[in-house]
Amino acid sequence: MVKLTIVGRVEDGLPLAQDQTYVNQEDNTSFLLYKQQAEFLLKQVSKDSLLHPKMTILLDHHSFHFLVEKKICYIALSDSSYPRKLLFNYLQDLNKELDKLDEKALIQKISKPYSFIRFGKIIGRIRKQYIDTRTQANLSKLNALRKQELDVVTEHLNDIIQRQQILEKASSDPPMIVSTIWSSRCLQDISLKWTPVTIIILVILVLFKASLIMTDDYLISTMI
Repeated sequence: MVKLTIVGRVEDGLPLAQDQTYVNQEDNTSFLLYKQQAEFLLKQVSKDSLLHPKMTILLDHHSFHFLVEKKICYIALSDSSYPRKLLFNYLQDLNKELDKLDEKALIQKISKPYSFIRFGKIIGRIRKQYIDTRTQANLSKLNALRKQELDVVTEHLNDIIQRQQILEKASSDPPMIVSTIWSSRCLQDISLKWTPVTIIILVILVLFKASLIMTDDYLISTMI
């Protein structure tokens, strides 16, 4: 059974719409947890942390499935026993319905989460068609999909969370301290200004010492 559906914008991870069937379950602790997890996955997609356009994310006895099409992410939660091919067919149907609306300009303007109410109602209508996998319509879909290869990457939600925690920890660690003496702009200016002067002084000293040696040699030779 499809238990939760969220459609979001990949560009910034903003959830645009959800199945209105579950709006009244906002006080349900389990539902809120699943919803937060779906929103987390949407953010990961927007950050390019999940690069595959089709993925199944395992979670205990449930699975998240998402499909990315034309910078829109469709996420659904189902029982682990729900046929995966049928679930992705459901997500494809949502994609087709959104294409029919042709609301690209509106989608770009939306700034408030879940404010695309019109599409939320469409999600609810399409989801009802996929509740019972044993209906003749769904059995026909499964039969038609049987020979098709499903290119879907599978990962566990805990692995994704741990990877994100590692990245956050790495970004919060203090950077390696480099000596400001050697990296300062002031030292670079001093080096540029005085290096030529130092070279000239060294050349003068070398010439002076050479002249002294030549003078000593001359004096010695005249005394012999």
